[in-house]
Amino acid sequence: MRSLPVLIVLFLLLTGCEEKVRPSVLTGVSGTQLPSQESWNSTITFTDSGIVKAVVQAGHIYSFDHTRITYLDSGVVVDFYDEQGAHTSRLTSVRGSVNEGSNDLEATGNVVVASDSGTVVRTEKMFWTNATQLIHSPEFVHITSPSEDLKGTGFESDHNLRNYRIFKVTGTADRK
Repeated sequence: MRSLPVLIVLFLLLTGCEEKVRPSVLTGVSGTQLPSQESWNSTITFTDSGIVKAVVQAGHIYSFDHTRITYLDSGVVVDFYDEQGAHTSRLTSVRGSVNEGSNDLEATGNVVVASDSGTVVRTEKMFWTNATQLIHSPEFVHITSPSEDLKGTGFESDHNLRNYRIFKVTGTADRK
């Protein structure tokens, strides 16, 4: 009778040490091919001296340890603000990336920049350079506003679309 409790304890110890959960192992994938950080439905806020400059939202954000680039996809929305913190414009795209060293943004895929004053720029690729606070594109652009309908290749502007230049322009504008 005394050996029965010893057998039960021995049985529990042996079966308790059994590996019940085995971690899955990805074969053929190195650690550099997997993101080091990932988030979904997230927001990144860029500020300067406490004033919001831009707010970036994306359905999926991820980065790798070996690069200084944060990748954005599943719908990207960037709201731009002026020196006083007032909203000026909104950029939307399918995907994009942010250089972590310079805070420069690249947006690609059905890019639309719409200012609060009614000017809209459409293109397939747009860049925002943080140091100069300018948006620009080497691609074909289509700009519409209450007084203009312009098309061209190459574009540069402040992010509120008040002062812009189009290179190789075609289109119509009302003269005032």
